[in-house]
Amino acid sequence: MSKGTILITGASAGLGAEMARQFATLGYDLGLCARRTEKMAALREEIAAAHPDRRVVLKALDVTDDEAVFRVFKELAAEFGTVDRVIVNAGLGKGAALGRGRFDANRQTAMTNFVGALAQSEAAMEIFREQGRGHLVMISSMSALRGMRKAMTVYAATKAGVAAIAEGLRSERVPGLDVSVVYPGYIRSEMNEHVAQKTRFMVDTETGVRSMVAAIEKRRARAYVPAWPWVPIGFLMKRLPLSVVRKLT
Repeated sequence: MSKGTILITGASAGLGAEMARQFATLGYDLGLCARRTEKMAALREEIAAAHPDRRVVLKALDVTDDEAVFRVFKELAAEFGTVDRVIVNAGLGKGAALGRGRFDANRQTAMTNFVGALAQSEAAMEIFREQGRGHLVMISSMSALRGMRKAMTVYAATKAGVAAIAEGLRSERVPGLDVSVVYPGYIRSEMNEHVAQKTRFMVDTETGVRSMVAAIEKRRARAYVPAWPWVPIGFLMKRLPLSVVRKLT
């Protein structure tokens, strides 16, 4: 028997794919969305081999295509009959220091990470309001806690915006709605595979996602993951002078 239905965007690789694996292990049926359907098809085969009783539905989706976001979310809700949780995970890590001639990269990140997240949140909330219940999960970043330098400036701003959307919805106190924001620290993923392997505090994908899944399952309003060392680092980041934060990041 299924524990419920979870819709995950950005599910073809990295954190999204590993969340799919771990939630399938916990007993959830999955609606997986991403641009790269061939990778999702391989993931579905992997999950089916390990958990043949799990239902996994795949949908091609570019989250910057607003109409497609609403259509795909509605299709998945219709196919499953209900969507218990939506994880807004799709993201992009491109970026450059402002004024360096790479507005194209910064704009692409802003459109994917913020406007795309807005479309996903709108589509999810239409489903949840109609159902009278639901759990919206926004994947932010520890970089959202303060303004970041150079190539990280726009990325951090988009992740701060994602967290603000979640807080606004939580403040609205929509009946039957739970809202969680997850702030991952350094978790190995496709997005950061170019980063040196010995980056301080970097954990492997499976370990990092296990912390994310545990926080999501507890429906925590806000979670810095993995808790060590990111809970104390988060406390410091929000309080230290920018000159000190600059050295930490």
